[in-house]
Amino acid sequence: MYKTILVTIETTPTDRAIIDHVKLLAKSMGSRVVLLHVATGAAARWHGADAASEEVTKARAFLEQVKSEFDQLGVPAESQLAYGDPAKEIVAWVEKNGCDLVGMSTHGHKLVADVLLGATASRVQHNIRTPVLLIRAT
Repeated sequence: MYKTILVTIETTPTDRAIIDHVKLLAKSMGSRVVLLHVATGAAARWHGADAASEEVTKARAFLEQVKSEFDQLGVPAESQLAYGDPAKEIVAWVEKNGCDLVGMSTHGHKLVADVLLGATASRVQHNIRTPVLLIRAT
């Protein structure tokens, strides 16, 4: 049912909720997983793939660590890095590459906080036709 699952990664403890859920789901479905982090710092926004910053270095290391967790379970996984506005880049990735499910952890903000903090999950789910699995971080 889910051949390819895109998992968005913030590189924060919030990620653990979706990572652990998708591990079980992907293993049971025989899915391939793509881990995507969107770097948002100044270097990433200005230099894109040429960005050399602490944020990008840490993101690559975190993505590789999570990828190895999936590899250890026998779940095919790859990691990718994008640069810029998270919601726009996630939507663009889905439109370009396609997937069967997008998995995201959410912070569980309410109304005003969503507007002020960007509501990435909301923006993504309203701009793609692919199902979005939202897991609230605890």
